[in-house]
Amino acid sequence: MNAFTAQLPILPVLLPLLAAPLCILLRRGAWTANLALATAAAATILSALLLERALAEGALFYALGGFPPPFGIAYRIDAANAAILLLVSAAATLALLHTRPLLNEEIPPERQALFHTAFLLCLCGLLGVAATGDAFNAFVFLEISSLATYGLVAMGRSRRALTAAYRYLILGTIGASLFVIGVGFLYMATGTLNMSDLALRLPTTPHRALVEAGFALIVIGLGLKAAMFPLHFWLPNVYAHAPSSVVIFLAAAATKVALYLLARFLFIVFPDAAGLSTSLAASLLLPTALAAMFLASLAAVRQEDIRRLLAYSSIAQIGFMLLALSLGSREGIAAAWLLLLTHGLVKGGLFMSVAAMSLRLGGARLADWSGGARVMPYSSAIFVVGLAALVGVPLTAGFIGKWALLEALFSPSLIPTEPVRWFVAAMTVAASLLTFLYAGRILERLYLGSPPPTHPTGMHEAPPLMLILTGALALANLLFGFYATPLRALSNAAATALLGG
Repeated sequence: MNAFTAQLPILPVLLPLLAAPLCILLRRGAWTANLALATAAAATILSALLLERALAEGALFYALGGFPPPFGIAYRIDAANAAILLLVSAAATLALLHTRPLLNEEIPPERQALFHTAFLLCLCGLLGVAATGDAFNAFVFLEISSLATYGLVAMGRSRRALTAAYRYLILGTIGASLFVIGVGFLYMATGTLNMSDLALRLPTTPHRALVEAGFALIVIGLGLKAAMFPLHFWLPNVYAHAPSSVVIFLAAAATKVALYLLARFLFIVFPDAAGLSTSLAASLLLPTALAAMFLASLAAVRQEDIRRLLAYSSIAQIGFMLLALSLGSREGIAAAWLLLLTHGLVKGGLFMSVAAMSLRLGGARLADWSGGARVMPYSSAIFVVGLAALVGVPLTAGFIGKWALLEALFSPSLIPTEPVRWFVAAMTVAASLLTFLYAGRILERLYLGSPPPTHPTGMHEAPPLMLILTGALALANLLFGFYATPLRALSNAAATALLGG
């Protein structure tokens, strides 16, 4: 094993951590933009190499400083979190590249060095959460990403961005505090912070009250970070008022990292012999997931701002992922990973389209987009493909995850009786149909609405770079919908890693 291969598990996290302070030293916006983009692209390549190795060789381990766990901090890379690493780094790369034409409009040149510093720190934090095998180290990286995100959201053009950032700061701090207190309880009960070591010691610890309290606090804390219903109140304002690159990145990746960490605790750290994961699925995850799928979709129907509409759609889609996790089966986890990966692809592409179309149409409200298909026919067609995938139309990437969820509902799982399975399946289909309502509202305005007087006349498509990138993601949606074998294989490998890890 050469030196590069030996150090590979830490390199995706280390690169943005080292590049972030360089942005402050460089100062010039164009230089820092290039550095941030190059760093995110390098992290994407490294994450792809890690995923390839994890699929071929199994779990990879890296002990920081050469100190083995449980005394040192260890990174553990398997198919489950290697897929998350690739999703996060690729989302960061696309977000930075796609919004280059918007950079000077959204971020003043004198603040761009700070913006890219915070962006790279956010990237580092999310990658660190996905890579680490240490519970307290996960908290540290959560805080790095969260603190950076608060600053990024506050840089939005609207004054409401400050309110959104402040609300996110308050709720995010509460979530992080609950999480770290829960981790502290587990340390008091077991004397270790390494997740694999926790899984070994928790079944035999006599401190049951500490374990149960720690479990509850960790689930609530991560629920806040993942925008799990009804802990989602920070998300719509953040998506509505943050800079476009930040929204694209957060929508595609941020909540997915929190969901991954929740799954890691549910299926690896807390043994099912303790009954905690089983009782959580029955009493909390399943009903809240169903509530999110319906109530968030109904809230999306009432929105006039397209970014807020898509934010509520994300809350509903998180409900689908939590429903899959609540099944507690290999098929359920595989369906959750399919939903997670395809949602990152779909929602990242949709927000990229919103950024491109708002640039020409003058805003992101439904009224601004009225008749917009006449001005931007190609961009509108690309956006329609994204909406079709969000709804789950067959032969799109969004369909394969929802179909896998329905298959998992009728496989052996924590849902014991056939009538309950049919009820949940019917609710799942009904919630998917609700997506047609808010998707239809956008399409009606886009294709059938009367253009406002402020619209330009003739064709005014998005800049070529934005059009190419959104078109590439739309094509990927169709390709994965037509040929889903690679994503299904990856999701099955992730489920095996989580259940066997």
